Formats: sequence, C-alpha cells, structure tokens
Amino acid sequence: MTQKYKEEAVIIHQEELSTGIYSMWMHADKIALTAKAGQFIGVYCRDGSRLLPRPISICEIDNEDKSVRIVYRVAGKGTDEFSYMRTGMPLNIIGPLGNGYPLKPEKAFIIGGGIGIPPLLQLSKELNCEKEIILGYQDKETFLKEEFEEYGTVYVATEDGSVGTKGNVLDAVRNQQLKADVIYACGPMPMLKALKGYAQENHIECWISLEERMACGIGACLGCVCKSVHKDEHTRVRNKRICTEGPVFLAEEVEI
Repeated sequence: MTQKYKEEAVIIHQEELSTGIYSMWMHADKIALTAKAGQFIGVYCRDGSRLLPRPISICEIDNEDKSVRIVYRVAGKGTDEFSYMRTGMPLNIIGPLGNGYPLKPEKAFIIGGGIGIPPLLQLSKELNCEKEIILGYQDKETFLKEEFEEYGTVYVATEDGSVGTKGNVLDAVRNQQLKADVIYACGPMPMLKALKGYAQENHIECWISLEERMACGIGACLGCVCKSVHKDEHTRVRNKRICTEGPVFLAEEVEI
C-alpha cells in the first residue's frame, strides 16, 4: 500500500472551468512524487467545525514541479470554501489515498461521466497504448475535453444533444462502433452499472472507480463499504472499503 503523507500544500493557481466546477493546482512535495492515476487526496477545511477531510480525486500530477491538480464540483460548505481560495494560500491535505488504475498495454476505452471525468486525465497521460476516450456531459459545458484530446481520440455524449452523440457514453460507443480490450471508467453509479454489463456481454476487462461518500478516507470508520463478490480473507464478509481497497476495482469483483 502506498505510504500516506499529511502536508501543508500551497495553492499555485485556481480557476472555474465551468459552472460550479473548479480546477486547483497545488504544491504538494511528497504526495506529488508518490501519487498514481486513480488515487485521491483528503482536503481539510480551514473552518474548524468541519473536522473530516473532503475526498477529491487527483486529476493530474506534475513530478518535476512537485504539484498535483484537483478538479472538483462545489457540492457543499467544504468545497464552497475551497472555491474561494487563491494563489499562495496554504491548504492541509493527506494522501495519496486508495488504489489507482492498473496500466495495461491493450487497446483501451477511457470512459468518464460528469465529475468522474477529471481523474481519468492523468490515466490518459500514463497509459501507453491505443486509447479511445469517451466523455459524458449534461450539456455543452465540456470541461477538460481539449486537454484529453492531447492523449487520444475523444468522443463526447451529452444528455441534451448539444455536443456529440445525444445520450450517454454507451450510446457514443455504439454509435461510433468502437472496440477495445480493456475499459477504465469513473462516473455516476448508473453509468458504471451499464458499463459492467456491457463489459460482461462483450468479454472485456473492466476497471471502475466507485464514487462514494467517505468520512475518514483511511479505512477506519467503515463508512464507505461496498458489497464484493468474494469474502474477505480476514473478516469473512463480502465487503470492501472503497477508500482503501478501492476506489478502483475490477468490475466483476464488486456488486453495483
């Protein structure tokens, strides 16, 4: 398991990418040198009334500059607080947390939906294979799309049909008649369930990152447990902690 570090990061730059979605780069010396695609960090609020860190996926890693990037949606008081922070301000974080994506050499689908899109950008950079990237959005606010285009062929699906295929990510896959040997995915649960079924039908290896509300982020509280197909060797129950044994799982190993 990757060693975790608690450190005081310093914000390099923050901007709003689309309505309510922010991108933040921060210096984080130790975390930047050990983090991998698919892992996340816990970000602590400065307001002492909110003790637990907010889990946010790592979007990009810059080893040379010793910095990491997070892209997050304002969804509550904690993330709202982060959105007002500016260059030079300190921010306490812990990480890297969880397990990331395995890097396979086979032709890959990289599939993201909504705020599940950001953690796939670092994966797109790290994978050394043929990649087709399918991104699902609600509307024409296609944040990060241009950045993904540097690393593979990008297809877009939007719920309202304003960009790309009208519908969901699987509609885009079928519309373009795309084929792959392995799937990497992150997004809302209905999307992941559909992809798991699609992968099983087509005999494709499928790795999914589960989005779940977390408390401690280090596996102590058991607040983010999902059902697994097989029993745990130690507890003898069919449970996995998303924050430590995930968030990335082989789709066939978990019940969703």
